[in-house]
Amino acid sequence: MDDYTLLDLFWTMLWFFLWVMWLFLLFKVITDIFRSHDLSGWGKAGWLILTLLLPYLGVLVYVIVRGKSMSRRDIKEAQDRDAAFKAYVREAAGTSDTGDATKKGSHVDDLARLAELRDRGAITDEEYQRAKTKLLV
Repeated sequence: MDDYTLLDLFWTMLWFFLWVMWLFLLFKVITDIFRSHDLSGWGKAGWLILTLLLPYLGVLVYVIVRGKSMSRRDIKEAQDRDAAFKAYVREAAGTSDTGDATKKGSHVDDLARLAELRDRGAITDEEYQRAKTKLLV
């Protein structure tokens, strides 16, 4: 153990980090192969075989050939998730227990407008509290 220097530890940690990063890249490419809708079944099978049998060459070629479309799919998926989340929040904020979605949705909008007026200084805190109580009752 005496001949294992700090530099050796550094190199070990560096190689371990690179190995973990390689695994992340490999799994990213494999998941992109399966979620790509513009590839046929045979295309997916070919890329998967190339990636698994010759992993370094397969991943390198895949990133070179399909890297731009891979990033476009990532962006589209993130936008879809964001839109779904925003739609869920709007739906959850606009529904009430009685089923009158428009009434509660308008209350939320009115409260937001009141808070904005209060923040700008157009109304005082007392006016804000009175209007808020009036809306919620």
